[in-house]
This record gives sequence, C-alpha cells and structure tokens, in this order.
Amino acid sequence: MNNVTPGAQMKVRGIHKRFGAFTALNDVSLDVAAGELVCLLGPSGCGKTTLLRCIAGLERQDRGTLHIGHRDISELPPQARDYGILFQSYALFPNLTVEANIAYGLTGDSRDATRQRVAEMLELVGLSGSEKKYPGQLSGGQQQRVALARALAPKPSLLLLDEPMSALDARVREHLCTELRQLQRQLGITTLMVTHNQDEAMLMADRIAVMNNGQVEQYATPQEIYDQPATPFVAEFVGQGNWLPFQRSGDNHAQVGGMHMRLASNAGCASSGRLFCRPEAITVNPLVHEENLFPAKVREVTFLGNRCRMSFELMALPGHALLAEVAPEAMPRLGSQDIWVALPPQSLQVFA
Repeated sequence: MNNVTPGAQMKVRGIHKRFGAFTALNDVSLDVAAGELVCLLGPSGCGKTTLLRCIAGLERQDRGTLHIGHRDISELPPQARDYGILFQSYALFPNLTVEANIAYGLTGDSRDATRQRVAEMLELVGLSGSEKKYPGQLSGGQQQRVALARALAPKPSLLLLDEPMSALDARVREHLCTELRQLQRQLGITTLMVTHNQDEAMLMADRIAVMNNGQVEQYATPQEIYDQPATPFVAEFVGQGNWLPFQRSGDNHAQVGGMHMRLASNAGCASSGRLFCRPEAITVNPLVHEENLFPAKVREVTFLGNRCRMSFELMALPGHALLAEVAPEAMPRLGSQDIWVALPPQSLQVFA
C-alpha cells in the first residue's frame, strides 16, 4: 500500500493575532519535529484554535512566520500550504458517497488512480467496502474515519486536527484516540491537534503546548508537564493538585501553618507563596516513618474503581481541604478516623 509521505518539520515563529482590541495570540513560537504529534491544550478562548487557523491559512497572522520543512508558508493561500485538516464537525458532504468524499481533494489524478487511492485510504482507516455508503448511514466514529481518510488522501506533509473527538461519547473517543495515534505513528505524518481535553492530550501527544491567554505557558512532554508544571496555571489545568501556603524558614525548609516541612533542593527558591503537590504523591498511614509526616482528619472518600480519592485536612491547617489517592483496600480502615499523611519533600514544588 502507498502510505502518506513522511511529514516535515514545522516552525512557528513569533505569531501575533488580534481581533479588534482582543489579543488572541501573543508572540507564539513552536518547533514541531518531523513525524511528531503535538497537542495544543488549553481552555476555551486561550488561542489554540486561532493558532491552528493561522497555520492553515484560514486566518492571517498580524506578525510572525510559519514554515513547513524549508517552505515559508506565512503568506500562502490555504490550498498551497500542503496540509490535511480534520474539523470538529468532520464537514463531510452529505449528498456525496464515502468514495466521493475521500476523492474530493484528489484533483488531477486519473479515475483509476483516484479509485485506487480511495481504496487504500478506506483500508487504512478500516472501512473497506463502505465506498457507496453516504455519511448519514455511518456512525459518528465511522464519519470521523472517512474525514480522516479524506484529509490523508492527498499525501500532505502536515495533518491538522481541530477537536476531532469532541462529538464522540467517552468510550468511542478513547478507542479512536488510540487508533488515531497508532495510525499517525505508522504514517509518520507531522500532526498538530487542538483539544481542551487533557486526557486526550496526555494519551496521544509526543509533546503538549499548554496555552493560556494567547501564550504558550509550557511546551514539553506529557510526563514533564504533569510532574514538573512550569506555572501555577499549568499545575491547576493539568490533573488534580494540592496547594499549601508557605513561608521559607531556611534552606530547603518551609513553614506551613504550624508545620515545619522539608523541601527538595530543586523545589524552587521563592521565599513565600504556595507549595504544589499531586494527590498520588501523598502517602497515607505509611508503614515506616517518612519525612513531612503529619496528623490529619478524613473528610470524605470517593470510590473511583481502581483507586479512591480521599479528601482530608491537616490538623495544623484546619479548614484547608487536600486530596490524596489511596488504594481501594485502604478505604474501609480510613472511614472517618484520624490518620497520618506524609508529603515527601521531592513531591513539593514551590510557586511564588
């Protein structure tokens, strides 16, 4: 089978975009390696879709440059930019068959070459035999596959995905996320995907650009973003977290309420602010003595299948709710008892 040509590197440099008095993008720069899948992640209005539309040529940036491979596409019309795009709505033509939808962008090919390419694409997305069906006869997941096949049929150097899973239910979404990621790796096509769903981004991306207020707050691998968030916004937006007010009380030491905590040497250097800690990093009723061990009181335990989420407050910081992840077998013995919790120094990150 004739696969899609491997993708090219993409460079985004200093992109600015305003709509009247509103700044949608403020000096955005990204490097996307050839064959890499990068997710633009952030809340509504953060600029991620505007950036995608600038790359596609559907919006014109006020300043900045865009390159695919060695080509400067900054001022080119959309049809000259060599990308395929999959929209949130899929944008299939309801009056055209699956075959005709996929063939729509294959201009200039012979009839036999077009038919062969359509067959290759349908095999690629697992819909062989659906050529004569219409979009209305397909499920949402099948329509998405047809739209993806149409985007890939012209062999683009770049694939742009605009919230491609948002119209699907949770189970179908997770399955198609995995399939799409496997397909992207198989083809080696450079891909930029917009999403507000952090689970999709963590599951699919090689790297994630977390956006807020028209800027990239952090651009890193999913694990780096989760384990070492660069800003309070990233820490709060990606995953669950705990925040504790602190005052520095010496090198690698902090005062939190009436508690004295040790910090890791790389925790940060602010003299005051907030300590950040992921729920799963907290140890509940440790079997051996650990550092930063404090008495606490359980407020609530929520069963989540393979784990439980426990809400608690430290005795020395009453009224300040924190979260910990605990194993289900620990749930009965927790109840409403007083417990001990350990906040390991290496799990505490300092934000001013």
